[in-house]
Amino acid sequence: MAGEGSTLTEAIDASQSLVTERRPIRQFAAVDGFIGFITEIPAAILVVVEVGVLFAGVVARYALNRPLLWSDELAETLFLWLVMFGAVIALRRSEHMRMTAIVGRLPLRWQRWTSTTALLVVGVVLLILLPNAKDYMVTQYAILTPAMHVHDAYRVLGLVIGIVLMLIVAGVRIVEEGDRRGAVGALAIVAVVGAAMALARPAFAALGNFSLAIFFLGLVGVCVAAGIPIAFCFTLATLTYLTFAAPTTLSVVVG
Repeated sequence: MAGEGSTLTEAIDASQSLVTERRPIRQFAAVDGFIGFITEIPAAILVVVEVGVLFAGVVARYALNRPLLWSDELAETLFLWLVMFGAVIALRRSEHMRMTAIVGRLPLRWQRWTSTTALLVVGVVLLILLPNAKDYMVTQYAILTPAMHVHDAYRVLGLVIGIVLMLIVAGVRIVEEGDRRGAVGALAIVAVVGAAMALARPAFAALGNFSLAIFFLGLVGVCVAAGIPIAFCFTLATLTYLTFAAPTTLSVVVG
């Protein structure tokens, strides 16, 4: 009985140390709290307003037969802002959909490394999207919406702000992991893969549409297995395909 009790105590202590070891050091609690404040409360307000606008539009169109011409435009603008705030909140809470069946079986050290790598990939994707989103916003400023007569750049501004906030969240999480050697190694792997894809441009061009399998089956599969959020896996595959296999301006991804 005494032996069983000591064994149980050791197991509990080991599990507690594992939980403690997994918990990141909150070096940027103020930054994290501020981002939560400026995203979660506006997101909740936007949900209520969005439902109200859509409901008013439906009632006016189908019950009163007097459509609100501005309701669809306003709902579209609010929805984009809501989606971007939701993406920031999900990244901050580590609640983006991802597969952990493989990563969860790795030793704790490797789990931390894959977590750092996933955050680094997220940051790279966001860094690629940011200048294209900014350019798209500048372009859309010249366009006035038909019903509300406001600059469409105000709608796209939500995209830019969301990307910037997610970049801050990803950077904070990487620093909190505290694994500088792992972060450098992950960055080196990302750089090597990018350089290899750049060198393989002629091969991708020769493969034609078959190169789609390399990016949207091979690359996406590896990223999903590595625990990278699925949305960013497909975004990364799209960006790399358009860059290395079918050279196209990346603004089409944002627009």
